[in-house]
Amino acid sequence: MANEPRRRLLIGAAGTAVLALVTTRSARAASLLAVRVWPGPDYTRVTLEHDEPLKFSHFMLRDEPPLRLVVDLEGIALTSQLKELVGKIDANDPYIARVRIGQNRPDVVRLVIELKGDVAPQLYQLDPVGPYRYRLLFDLYPTNPADPLMALIRQSTAPTQPPPEPLPPEPSPPEQPPPEQPPHDRAPPEPAAPPAAIAASPADEAGVNREIERAQRAVQPPASAERPRQSAPAARRLVTVAIDAGHGGEDPGATGRRGTHEKTVTLAVARRLASLMGNDAKMRVLLTRDGDYFVPLAERVQKARQVHADLFVSIHADAWVRSDARGSTVFALSEHGASSAAAAALARHENESDLIGGVNLSKYDAPVRSVALDLLTSAQISDSLRFGGAVLRELEHVNRLHRAQVEQAGFAVLKAPDIPSILVETAFISNPDEELRLRDEAYQRQLAQAIFNGIQRYFERNPPPTRDPVG
Repeated sequence: MANEPRRRLLIGAAGTAVLALVTTRSARAASLLAVRVWPGPDYTRVTLEHDEPLKFSHFMLRDEPPLRLVVDLEGIALTSQLKELVGKIDANDPYIARVRIGQNRPDVVRLVIELKGDVAPQLYQLDPVGPYRYRLLFDLYPTNPADPLMALIRQSTAPTQPPPEPLPPEPSPPEQPPPEQPPHDRAPPEPAAPPAAIAASPADEAGVNREIERAQRAVQPPASAERPRQSAPAARRLVTVAIDAGHGGEDPGATGRRGTHEKTVTLAVARRLASLMGNDAKMRVLLTRDGDYFVPLAERVQKARQVHADLFVSIHADAWVRSDARGSTVFALSEHGASSAAAAALARHENESDLIGGVNLSKYDAPVRSVALDLLTSAQISDSLRFGGAVLRELEHVNRLHRAQVEQAGFAVLKAPDIPSILVETAFISNPDEELRLRDEAYQRQLAQAIFNGIQRYFERNPPPTRDPVG
């Protein structure tokens, strides 16, 4: 019993040490690891990456211009790295005019974001995932987003009817001998005598009359003939294709040995494909993203449905643990599991894009957080397989095929229930040789041309149904 006081003293000392450690840890300011800004036409995202969770609050100031979003960050120091955010705002950012940063209170840093227009801000924090630690995201969405379908209609500049055929060239007048004197040195000639004053033989007069009648028939129809009616131009059915450049923004996708990001390659190929379609008067195209910013998988599908797309093609660059894997692959959706273990693994990886890219799940109710498979129809999958087959047959002229047939798996981005949808793995970015090819602009053009040819081949064999030409 003599050791009891000593034991209590040691326990008390240990408890005090633990409490001091916890207090010190909680009092330590979080360290900022990175500041990133991702401007885009749909929204602008600001990312603060840090090593500990942050407490934050925000409010809007609308009482006087300019509109401002105020964000208070607790438990973080005002460092030079945080101040870098000021210089990372691009003058062409569609939503942010500028940012001011200051020490509001001893333990609170205040960010004042001046806005170019009214926004609906979404601020949320993400737990560590993939290469990232904790992230605090500011997503600035416009309060009145543009209608993507109306934007497509305004961009449709193709004529509604073919241009008229050019008129045949008029015959050149017979050459006349040069005058004896320049025209300005002599008086204008007397007008020629009328035909009635010309003496001619009966044969000559009959020939002249025939020429006059022939000329009259050339310039006007006979009196008894009815003038043809001008028919109204026939309504032309434009086909709409949604092109989805995989990954983007916070989500780089796969990265090759030379540092090539999948998101960069996919956007380059998507833009080249969109350019080819823009030159086709029968097509119009939607890019689900046209810059380096992230679009959640469900929103990519929703964008395609908003414009009533006839086809959806998602462009990617594959990666595998073995660097000798190579070739192109085309995927469609599957209702009943993947067609191979590799397809299942790839689908799981691609479906994690939302976790890496960062999605505010709180704005979706539970039924909307995933695209329900029960909405799918066997017709959509059947059409997708035909579409994928047409593209696969064209890709084999550009690259060897990793799989000779269209593979199937549960890719979230292919779950539009009413749009034939495929995912094209253009090549293996994890293969050093194919990474080099994917970086080459000429090869990017070849890939885009092959996909475009496959789209044309599919439409030739499967014409889209008739509907409102502007819908």
